[in-house]
Amino acid sequence: MPLNDIGIDLGTRNSVVYSTIKGLVLRESSVVVYDKDTEKIRAIGDDAKQMTGHVNSNMEVIWPIRQGVIVDYIVMEKMLKYFVSKAMGRRAFLKPRISICVPSGITEVERKAIEEATYQAGAREVYLVEKPMAAAIGAGIDITKPFGNLIANIGAGTTDVAVLSIAGVVISTSVKAAGDNFNHAIMTYVREKHSLFISEDIAEEIKITVGTAMEETELRTMDVRGRNVNTGLPKTIVITSEEIRVALREVVNQIVEAIHTVLEKTPPELAADIMDRGIVLTGGGALLHGLDQLIEQRIGVHTITVQDAMMVVAVGTGKYPGIMAKLDE
Repeated sequence: MPLNDIGIDLGTRNSVVYSTIKGLVLRESSVVVYDKDTEKIRAIGDDAKQMTGHVNSNMEVIWPIRQGVIVDYIVMEKMLKYFVSKAMGRRAFLKPRISICVPSGITEVERKAIEEATYQAGAREVYLVEKPMAAAIGAGIDITKPFGNLIANIGAGTTDVAVLSIAGVVISTSVKAAGDNFNHAIMTYVREKHSLFISEDIAEEIKITVGTAMEETELRTMDVRGRNVNTGLPKTIVITSEEIRVALREVVNQIVEAIHTVLEKTPPELAADIMDRGIVLTGGGALLHGLDQLIEQRIGVHTITVQDAMMVVAVGTGKYPGIMAKLDE
């Protein structure tokens, strides 16, 4: 019977679970609803997400991961157990090898806490994989070869950038400029320029519909409904893609600068490989329209966004133990 390795991308907004036997088995919101009266968890994942905005005063909505950092290990452990159990199904009695994706630059204390929580969730063995490494594997890059590869994983909470070679990280950085920051920048812009309060979900919809990192010859528009800052009454405005480009400019610049800094510090031989092979973007934030074009324009290196950008980290995390086992043979 083949080993069922489980890879989990515990994201700030969404968590994705990959099984080497079943493939992608789960993608749910990284949120929990806690009932303060009964001191029990009422819902986890997508069920909890549906309740947000509708909870009463006796309930608390908890996002245990903020900007790529686990801030509530007790809740995270319960969420992890739920995801593992759901992913395993009837095979839950068979303890799997579980790999967890972690941001670059995680501390030793954080590593131990995540490992312990994963064992508590039912793992037989635990592997921690840095996001760029997992993203490269999931994108189909052979990380075992002596070539330099530059990966930028733009998630919800962090952008993790790394140069990889021979199954190792040569240089990396992690910055708190990513998908959530795009949303917050849009919310701030709409409030300041249009005197309109909008929710983060609406900001996400704006980002997907008319968001862009590049100037466009033809403006795209979208009707946006929110609450007037001054009157508190509902109000609808029309917003353009150019406005959103301006709103996102500062966060986009931080991401470009992080990639540029890593490339500047890369040894010459590996930098030459990257010039030939290009920069690879993964993660949900990489789907921002025109971001790959802007990075290519600013840095001068061919840049591509992989297919299934939101899923490749979980896939790579799940495949990691098998790849490392082959290296040890």
